[in-house]
Amino acid sequence: MKILKCIIVLLIITNVGYAQQKPHYTQYILNNYILNPALTGIENYTDVKISHRHQWVGLQDAPVTTYFTAHGPIGKQDYKTNATTLFEMTGDNPRGKDYYDDYQASAPHHGVGIQIIDDKIGPFSNFSAFGTYAYHMGINSKTNLSAGIGLGISRFRLDPTKLNFGNNPSDPSVGNISAAESKFDMNAGLWLYSDKYFVGLAVNQLVPRKLIYSGDTSIGTPGKLVPHFFTTAGYRILLNEDINLIPSVMLKSVGGVPLQVDVNAKMQFRDFFWLGASYRAKYGFAGMAGMNLLERLTLSYSYDYSTTKINTISNGTHEVVVGFILGNKYNSDTCPKNVW
Repeated sequence: MKILKCIIVLLIITNVGYAQQKPHYTQYILNNYILNPALTGIENYTDVKISHRHQWVGLQDAPVTTYFTAHGPIGKQDYKTNATTLFEMTGDNPRGKDYYDDYQASAPHHGVGIQIIDDKIGPFSNFSAFGTYAYHMGINSKTNLSAGIGLGISRFRLDPTKLNFGNNPSDPSVGNISAAESKFDMNAGLWLYSDKYFVGLAVNQLVPRKLIYSGDTSIGTPGKLVPHFFTTAGYRILLNEDINLIPSVMLKSVGGVPLQVDVNAKMQFRDFFWLGASYRAKYGFAGMAGMNLLERLTLSYSYDYSTTKINTISNGTHEVVVGFILGNKYNSDTCPKNVW
């Protein structure tokens, strides 16, 4: 009995204690909104994205994350007065030198959005839903600053039917495990952006909370939800009139675990397709590719290869992101104009 109780405690602490409790994303560079609510309403259109991530394929009960996000501006007045040409047409590159020479900071405006995230790993799952709000303002002719907040609910669940206790499946401590527990959740962030760079600071899981799945307090101390801090920065380099290169870095800080460092590079050809690569320190590498389809649809894919021992029992990580552009007044905005 005591051995089995210890196993449950170890499982809970491993997954919801001081380890990283929020999902990993490889293609966050294409949707920084998933990490930072300050991006709410940053573009001239409603940005909708659906993503599915299968981590460590081949490993039983490995993490699987699916999300839906949608956000758009309110009162944004900086729409272009004329549409530039698309990739298939003759004329200037919509993301060429002239485009960014004419870049102007946004007039003050608001943004609203929604995030729905379903994250599963083994017997544990976390379903979250947030409403987000941000306010954007220009601080000089080409630089914008936004602040955002996300409020919502995270519902944590431990499925005892997925716990394997060998010859004693009717252990009383399992019977005391509750089906689910809902917690108030809060995210916040800042985003500084211009025609050439972006810098962001965000915190997820802002309100620390205790988390316990069993009414039997003798099985050990409860887990604890801790804040996750993200610092992001990137810079746009115009290699020539057709190609943009955007190197970026992200630092992720979670109490009790080593600092995570991601280094990324995204190369975009006109407004049509892009290639990218990422390195996560002490974990491995990733490659990604994407393109614009039908002027209002984007599709991208990434593959992670781990250099850790997990690679001996898994076949890497796959992630797909599908994006929809809604309510776009001008065809020139078939990709985000704000650097990434």
